Amino acid sequence: MSEDEPHQFPEEYIHPTYGVHNAPKYSPCKHHDCLYPRQPWEPSDPLYPEYWSAKWTMYIVSNNYAKYPPPYDGRPPEELEEGKDYTVSYGETFYDSTWRGPNGEEGAMMEMYKKVSLPIFPTENKYSSAFISLGNKAYYLTFDDKPKDIDLPPICLMSPVNHPPKRDFIKHLPYSAGDSARLGGRIQGYSFWADTKGGPPIQTGVYPDRTGEGILFGYAFKSYVEPDAHDKSAPAYRHPHSFYFAGFPFPPVNAPIVSQNYTEFSMKKPDPAETWDLVKKHADGKIIPPRFLFDGFGKKKRSNKSANLTASSPKPPMWTGKRK
Repeated sequence: MSEDEPHQFPEEYIHPTYGVHNAPKYSPCKHHDCLYPRQPWEPSDPLYPEYWSAKWTMYIVSNNYAKYPPPYDGRPPEELEEGKDYTVSYGETFYDSTWRGPNGEEGAMMEMYKKVSLPIFPTENKYSSAFISLGNKAYYLTFDDKPKDIDLPPICLMSPVNHPPKRDFIKHLPYSAGDSARLGGRIQGYSFWADTKGGPPIQTGVYPDRTGEGILFGYAFKSYVEPDAHDKSAPAYRHPHSFYFAGFPFPPVNAPIVSQNYTEFSMKKPDPAETWDLVKKHADGKIIPPRFLFDGFGKKKRSNKSANLTASSPKPPMWTGKRK
């Protein structure tokens, strides 16, 4: 596989990530460098370990999310009913900032979604999937449980400019005192609502809900240090708590609010055979095709029916947005 330059791909394959997964120039950030200066009274920024492995539970909240916003300390509040207001699924994440590729690529990360895929695309998501970022390239993988009517190859290139978050990625998110206070200060919450019209973020903090106007991106670390469950000799550190964000808010996924809550996290170095090597295995010697995932899954199957939308349906907020 050759290292293709970003300009060889259409613009829609380069997604704004506000400094977290690619350079600030690709996003309409509030600050030109996509950094948020911390105030003296705000806590210091947590830092990812050099490498780690984690398990998490994903809650897709479809109803009453505005009244009961994240971050959640485990399951959503008891006022929300599983199966009616939210669904539960599971996954794992693997991260290694020390990984180096054959062409000098830096950093690797894999997110594995089990039986329920990441609900940010306008199509059915009841199948397993994985995102693997190797250096600047982000791949999307599917497995044997993928429905036959989903027009996706076993692997496709989601973006040529989407690297794993750096260890200090939290500097690209504003600290939210409101998010932190929602769980009694047990966490440090960082979040903003991105403007669906392509401007800078429109709000810091989850509350009040801005579904329809913005796209939520939030992350929480625990506010206290803990020893590592795998490396007993490592200094104690603040573990990640949850990743909370806006998914595709309309049928078929109905995911206006999503929260991935970590249930296990440790400095266990990922096994390449079970993670990064899946890119080569899924490609099976073939050229990996690019695929624009945010609008159906390609021209062949792209239709209003595939996303359960009609001409009169409200225009969904696009994660790709518009860049300046």
